[in-house]
Amino acid sequence: MSGLIGKKIGMTSIFDENGKNIPCTILEAGPCVVTQVKTKDKDGYDAIQIAYEDKKEKHTTNAEKGHFAKAGVTPKRIVREFSRFEKGQTKKTGETLSVDIFVEGEFLDIVGISKGKGFQGVVKRYNFRGVNDATHGQHNRLRAPGSIGASSNPSRVFKGMRMAGRTGGDRVKMINLKVVKIIPEKNLLVVKGAVPGPKNSYIIIERWS
Repeated sequence: MSGLIGKKIGMTSIFDENGKNIPCTILEAGPCVVTQVKTKDKDGYDAIQIAYEDKKEKHTTNAEKGHFAKAGVTPKRIVREFSRFEKGQTKKTGETLSVDIFVEGEFLDIVGISKGKGFQGVVKRYNFRGVNDATHGQHNRLRAPGSIGASSNPSRVFKGMRMAGRTGGDRVKMINLKVVKIIPEKNLLVVKGAVPGPKNSYIIIERWS
């Protein structure tokens, strides 16, 4: 299998064999259940659909109820497809996948939604310096963006101009995060480095090897 759905638990740090302190993120990886196996003959492409975390039936649409009932599983909150998996690997509908599909020392890509920071100015959003000088009458320009374009030519602002706006809440992928430790009895995965998103946010763990 090429990956799992999980949840970010939080951050910690551990010491390696050389006594170096390594910042790490603790992830809950699964357990996930296979809800559909797609094939090229029937669906036009090969993929495995998995689901994570139970949810109440009253919060489930009728279409979702039928889909999960066909797979023989309870309603789930998050459903994702993985189109890349080991060659020759077969999974059956209703099969449970857990953190033991990973091994310590391998490198994974992790996708999450970054923390939303609301409407921000250019200093916070793009690390502008501002004027950094209050002399010569610059009493209100310390965090201003400055000029955004010429006047008569081209008489417009080019698309993509870095200006104030909504910050965060974007889909972010962190690549090549090393698996430092696996705790299979609790479905926990400890990876080196940071993972986007707040605590208890949902993540996608991918293996591309």
